[in-house]
Amino acid sequence: MGKWTRRAFLTAGVVAGGGLVVGVSLRPGNVAHDIAGTIEGEGETLVHAYVKIDADNVVTAMVPHSEMGQGAQTALAQMLAEELDADWNLVRFEEAPAIKEYGSYTAGRGYLFKGINFPDVVVPSVDGFMMKVAEGLQMQITGGSMSIRVTGQYGMRVAGAATREMLVNAAADAWGVPAAQISTENSRLYHKASNKEATYAEFAEAAASMTPSYTPKLKDASEFKIIGESKPRHDIPAKVNGTAMFAMDVKRPGMVYATVQRSPVFGGRVVSVDDKAARAIDGVIEVIQLPQASRSGMVGNFSTSGSVAVVADSYYTAQQGLKALKIEWGGEGNESVSSESIFEQFDRDITAGVDRQSDMSEGDVEMVFASAAKNLVADYTVPYLAHTCMEPLNATVEIKDGKADVWVGCQNPLGFRHAVADATGIDVEMVTLHNQLMGGGFGRKAISDCTIQAAQIAKAVGKPVQLVWSREEDVRQDFYRPAVQSRFRAALNDAGELLAWQNTYVDKHEPIEAPLIPYAVSSKDIGHVSSPTHVPFGAWRSVDHSQHGFFTESFIDEVAVAAGKDAYEYRAALLKDKPRHLAVLKKVADESNWQQPLGEGRGRGISLQESFGSIVAQVVEVTVTDGEVAVDRVVAAIDAGQAVSPDGVKAQIESGIVYGLTAALYGEITIEQGAVVQSNFHDYQAVRMSETPVIETHVINSGEDIGGAGEPGTPGIAPALTNAIYDATGTRVRGLPLNRFDLDFRIEETEAVG
Repeated sequence: MGKWTRRAFLTAGVVAGGGLVVGVSLRPGNVAHDIAGTIEGEGETLVHAYVKIDADNVVTAMVPHSEMGQGAQTALAQMLAEELDADWNLVRFEEAPAIKEYGSYTAGRGYLFKGINFPDVVVPSVDGFMMKVAEGLQMQITGGSMSIRVTGQYGMRVAGAATREMLVNAAADAWGVPAAQISTENSRLYHKASNKEATYAEFAEAAASMTPSYTPKLKDASEFKIIGESKPRHDIPAKVNGTAMFAMDVKRPGMVYATVQRSPVFGGRVVSVDDKAARAIDGVIEVIQLPQASRSGMVGNFSTSGSVAVVADSYYTAQQGLKALKIEWGGEGNESVSSESIFEQFDRDITAGVDRQSDMSEGDVEMVFASAAKNLVADYTVPYLAHTCMEPLNATVEIKDGKADVWVGCQNPLGFRHAVADATGIDVEMVTLHNQLMGGGFGRKAISDCTIQAAQIAKAVGKPVQLVWSREEDVRQDFYRPAVQSRFRAALNDAGELLAWQNTYVDKHEPIEAPLIPYAVSSKDIGHVSSPTHVPFGAWRSVDHSQHGFFTESFIDEVAVAAGKDAYEYRAALLKDKPRHLAVLKKVADESNWQQPLGEGRGRGISLQESFGSIVAQVVEVTVTDGEVAVDRVVAAIDAGQAVSPDGVKAQIESGIVYGLTAALYGEITIEQGAVVQSNFHDYQAVRMSETPVIETHVINSGEDIGGAGEPGTPGIAPALTNAIYDATGTRVRGLPLNRFDLDFRIEETEAVG
């Protein structure tokens, strides 16, 4: 999400925290004491910032992450309940409010300080420091597959175990017995020697007066009773019966509706507006020219083009008013930019190699290439991609009596709250954000541009405003997954062994390890050049892994073919020192019957990608008939360390596969005259249910650190698909999407042999 480099994170943290001072003064104590008044409902006690217990012994997990279909809130509640020894039938969850106490402080432990085992005495200070960092950076992030592997591990499990300790200590004090003699099970406390027992509720208030441990004893995996079980998701019933609240469901007394159009050319401005026809439409209330907005933070920096909004008594009327406007736009010199010119620029910059920056360099690559029996060269490209969440961007804002209320579904509630404060001039303490369920996010709803517009409009008209972007605006004003070109060279000896690997690509973003490969190659040279464009970019599901997964796993397939080796066996040989990777690869090969021949016109392809702490391998089976590709079957294997909810992991892998398959088959945002050509699903297609293949997912619990599941399913689907097409047809596809190519004809191999 944005530029998540360790150096940037630490630098920003030092600034935000006023200096890196690890000491007693930074220890957070019991944060619950500061927020209990705003969090507790009737009959509830906030024992820990993440834990409420009510008079009926119901435990409510306060979850600091958004729900956008991924099921994270239920899984996080499982992690807390496990360590708390709670009765799962009495466990609920609430999304935590957008306040600094629920900032993403655990990101520091799970990302910046990953792999560092701090002494127990230091941990409270580290957590306290990271709370200051999260507050300063306005971070309450859902993204980067961090919910389970970071907040779950360093937040929810710790909170559950700490709360259990406080309840035990409270009971021990009341009963006059050693805490070590008290056991817990199903939200109850037991002292067997005296035959005493009590519910957690009976000691909640006493426990709440204590300071929680930041280093409580956590369970061993062998003790788990709730983690590892597929519990029913708490958010599903409301989504099925229609009572679930999404942002577009919000209605306020006296609410009006708005829609908006931004400059078609990114970075452009409004030169003039003729709004006479629009104002003449019955129901149109106002036409507003919005100021350009800019925002910076941990989810990226952005500035928006000039835009015009129409406010009306209904969304339909607002749309009609917008269509009636006559707007003259200024493109600020970008009117001649096209997709063709962008890729020509990429090719020039890679060829020139000016200011090439190194990601990894091992051995003397050029010397190896000079003496190798065979050299391969290939260029790969991917286009810009939009997010196209099923729920277009929308937000409702009401400004009254110096206060602002915001209803939106977003991936960074704390950041959005600050964005509204900045846009309206209202003190942030006077801004309340009510986060709603999201109809998809994928990184797009971590950027607050639409919400800023809604706040600007509400302030201008003095009424509650619901701003809804049209699908056309949603497609044409996205923050896109970047277009990228990547150039590869490989050197082989007479036996087909891989001796050297070189890769140069344009524009490095995040995560930094995305272009690296797991395969054993003695000489590697991986680097990038800068080639900026005027097209705004943002986080897209699996971020740079989605591009580099396609590039690297396609090219290693080419290497295997050039070596005359089986694609699976060639990879396996290069992974002999990576047993975890090899186990995942072998699992997917076994489950897909890799060695079983397929009929004419059919093919299999394989891929392997490590991302977000998880390793995923995929095999795709296709049938190619008269140039048309049918994806028949996808087999996936994932090692995420420990699956908190196996069904949830499978659902997320399948979701990532379908999302990535859409991009591989159809996804392409093209630029003409500086603006996006596509506008809706008729020209920016999505995979339909009838096209969706059979998907089989196999989960491996290796016992390694917990990895993510929401994003790792996406990177491997495109290369497995194109490798399968090669297997079926002999056609090597090096550019996406597939619908650009006529697979009846062989695409010329970009390969040199020396």
